[in-house]
Amino acid sequence: MIGAGRLVDAQEFEYLAFPRDRFAAELLAELCQEAADAVAVEGDRVVIRHLYIERRVRPLNLYLREADSVAARRAVLDFGQTIKDLAATNIFHGDVLLKTFGVTRHGRVIFYDYDELSTLTDCNFRRMPEPRTLEEEMAAEPWFYVGPHDLFPEEFPRFLGLYGELRDVFLKAHGDLFGTAFWADMQTLHRTGEIVDIFPYDERLRLHGPDAGEG
Repeated sequence: MIGAGRLVDAQEFEYLAFPRDRFAAELLAELCQEAADAVAVEGDRVVIRHLYIERRVRPLNLYLREADSVAARRAVLDFGQTIKDLAATNIFHGDVLLKTFGVTRHGRVIFYDYDELSTLTDCNFRRMPEPRTLEEEMAAEPWFYVGPHDLFPEEFPRFLGLYGELRDVFLKAHGDLFGTAFWADMQTLHRTGEIVDIFPYDERLRLHGPDAGEG
């Protein structure tokens, strides 16, 4: 259940060798200078003593610029589902910037910025306090106390980076992400030991029994 298939996989390798001609001269020189403890050139091979390899993804912000309208809409919808699937495994993604999510070659959206991850139940989701004076309303900085684990879901749309039709598509399908109720309900499920169902495949790709849809 960890990550629900929504976190990029990292595979650890030691002494992994590549053909030297796979590297541009400038890149190889930089690797040998900046990572001399881990990179060695041995004849026609480049040997890396220790590294982690992740599956290749296209950053979501770039993918949306390049994709046709149908693929872009599908990716935006899966973007929101990625956030919900992570929440269902007690993981808070920590960042809604499109560039921290990527699209695999199968069109699945995953999160790859591990630095931003935290446990959902450690977060404190709050509503933005209403300003009491004009000075508070116009203040450039928060006039109220913000704790280290405080989060304000209604502020998330400011950082989405979605515009026009794609923004409307996201808000219609996943607008509940911008209120505290969704997050509070999910935290309650985790704290009471409930297991949230997660479906790794698109509805059109799932296997259905003979009684599906009845009753």
